[in-house]
Amino acid sequence: MSVSQPSQTMEQQLFFDVIRERRSVRGYDPEVKISREELTEILQQATLAPSAANLQPWRFLVIDSPELKQKLLPIAFNQQQVVEASAVIAVLGDLQNIRMAEKIYGQTVDAGFMPADTAKSFVERYTGMYSSMPPEAIRQIVYTDGGLVSMQLMLVARAKGYDTVPMAGYDKQKFTEAFGISDRYAPIMLIAIGKAAKPGHPTVRLPIEDIAFFNEMPNE
Repeated sequence: MSVSQPSQTMEQQLFFDVIRERRSVRGYDPEVKISREELTEILQQATLAPSAANLQPWRFLVIDSPELKQKLLPIAFNQQQVVEASAVIAVLGDLQNIRMAEKIYGQTVDAGFMPADTAKSFVERYTGMYSSMPPEAIRQIVYTDGGLVSMQLMLVARAKGYDTVPMAGYDKQKFTEAFGISDRYAPIMLIAIGKAAKPGHPTVRLPIEDIAFFNEMPNE
């Protein structure tokens, strides 16, 4: 039996507006500077995204220095948003994120969300699991979680009136070498953030009937 839904609340409408208004913006007003305090707030809100075992493997390198953005420009194939945007956020995945398990679950206990013995068993379980896991499996986890936090970051930015563009088009090896990033961290994407000088191009999406199926996949 289907259940009719009530009309949208104001909060829902505002949320849906944020989703619809997010665009991949490539032209930014170079005069607009987002403060580090506001960037920190955006990152804090973004990290409310889910992650496997709540291990939060995302790490962020925020590049807001004009000199370092110029250094990044050729590495990012001379995409102008790198220097025009207020900042470029490099989203990294910590391949040794299990090392933070004790701290994370300790804070969970301190917050009153979990008994200490339960937290201890979780730490032991996940430490054992990760120690026997193939490196590529761990890499897949941090890529998945990195994608989740990146999308949340872009929606938070839009809710605050800023614009973003995710960037996979850069030389990851040169990036890690130029910015001193060790093998512990997997580069996931760059996200330029700032204020649009011109709106992002409108886009189309496939009809939902082409991509969503109930209970069974269609015959090829």
